[in-house]
Amino acid sequence: MRFVLPLLLAIAITTPAPAQETSSDQPSGAIAVDDSAQQDAAIAVRIRDILGELGGYDDVTVTVTSGIVTLKGQTLDSAALEQLGDIVTRVEGVVAIRNEVTETTDVVERLNPAMERFRKRAESAVAFLPLLLVAVAAFILIVLLGFAIARMRQPWSRLAPNAFIADIYRQVLRIAFAIAGLVVALDILGATALLSTILGAAGIIGLAIGFAVRDTVENFIASIMLSVRQPFRPNDVVEIEGDCGNVIRLTSRATILLSFDGNHIRIPNATVFKSRIINYTRNAERRFVFDLGIDPNANLALARDTAVETLKGLDYVLAEPAANAWIEDVGDSTVTLRCAGWIDQDSTSLAVARGEAIRITMAALTAADIAMPEPTFRVRQESDQPTEPKSAPAEKAPLPSDPEPPADTSPETALDRLIEEERNQPENPDLLRTDALEE
Repeated sequence: MRFVLPLLLAIAITTPAPAQETSSDQPSGAIAVDDSAQQDAAIAVRIRDILGELGGYDDVTVTVTSGIVTLKGQTLDSAALEQLGDIVTRVEGVVAIRNEVTETTDVVERLNPAMERFRKRAESAVAFLPLLLVAVAAFILIVLLGFAIARMRQPWSRLAPNAFIADIYRQVLRIAFAIAGLVVALDILGATALLSTILGAAGIIGLAIGFAVRDTVENFIASIMLSVRQPFRPNDVVEIEGDCGNVIRLTSRATILLSFDGNHIRIPNATVFKSRIINYTRNAERRFVFDLGIDPNANLALARDTAVETLKGLDYVLAEPAANAWIEDVGDSTVTLRCAGWIDQDSTSLAVARGEAIRITMAALTAADIAMPEPTFRVRQESDQPTEPKSAPAEKAPLPSDPEPPADTSPETALDRLIEEERNQPENPDLLRTDALEE
C-alpha cells in the first residue's frame, strides 16, 4: 500500500488534462472580415472616381451590391448615357448593371454645355486665325503664279499645234497650280488627310457630271482630235454625212459649213470625227460626169468617139487624166452614154464646166447625126380583130450645131467672199489653220 499511493499520484501528475470547449459567440484572437462588402465598396469608389474625372456626371449616383451596380440620376444627352454604360461595363468585378439614369429635360442644363463648347471653339478659331491666313496667302500666291505663267504666249504657242490646244495646256497648268496650292495650304494647317477626301469627292462629282454631259464631253474630245489632225482646211469643199459645203470654221463644239445655197450647216464634232469625210478640195484635179441618151440604132462607137474628142477639145478639160466615155447602160428605148472629164478646181468651176461640157457634147452628137430620141412606148389593144401596131413617132429633126460662144468657167468667188467675211469676225473662234500639217 505504501508503494501504490505514490504510484497513483505520479500517474495523476503526468497525465494531461482535457481541453475546454469554447462557444461560437465568444470572441477569438482573429476577427473575420466580409470580402464581398469590401469589393463592392472598391467598385463603387472606382466608378465614382472615373465619373468625377470625366465630368458631366455630377447628378449620377452609384451603389454596388454583390457586384451589381445601380446607377441613378440624369445626364445631359444620350451620348453621355451610352458612354456611362460602356465605362461601368469595363470596371473589373462588375457582375451586372441596373441603369436607371435618364436624360435631363432642364433647358438651362442642356444649353450651358453647348455655350461652353461654342466659347471654346470660338477661342480656338481666334487662336488658329493667323495660321489660317498664312495658309490662304500661300494658296493665293501659288494660284496667281500659275495664272501668270499660263498667260504667257510662250512656250504654249510653240508647243501647241493651234490656239485651242494652247488654251487647254494653259487650263491644265492652272488646275495643277491650284491643286499644288491646296496641298501646301493643307500642309501648313496640318490637315493633309483631308486632301484624299477632297480628291475622292471631286472624282465622284466629276464622274457624275461626266455621265450627265456625256455628249458635250464627247464633242470636246472630238474637237481636240480634229484640231490636231486637221482633216480639212478653211474654205475646203467637204461632204459630211450627206451635207456638202465649204468649211467656215471648226469650234470647240461643232464644224460649221456654208452650203452652196448660202446656208449655214452646223455639225457636232463627235459626228464629224466618226463620219466618212469627203474632201473635194484636197486634190486640185476633179472629175465631172454626165450621162446622155443615144438611139439604140445609132453608131455607138461613133457616138463614144465623138464625145471623147469633144471633151478633149475643151480648153478647161485637162489632158491628164484624159477625158473618156463609155456605154453605161441599155434601156427600153435608149442607150446611156456616160462621159467624164477632169478639170483644175483652182481655175475652173465644176458646175459651170460640167454644164458647158453637156451643152457642147450634145451639139457635137447632133452634128454627127447621132439621134437622142425620146422614150417610145407600144400600146397593145385586146380585141377579136388584130390591129396593126402604130408606128413609132417620127424623130425630131436634128438640131443645128450650137453657135453660142462658150460660157465663163472660172471659179465662183461669191462663196469665197462670204466665207472670208465669216472667218474675219473676231468673236467667232476658229481651230483651223492654213499652215497645219496635213493628215
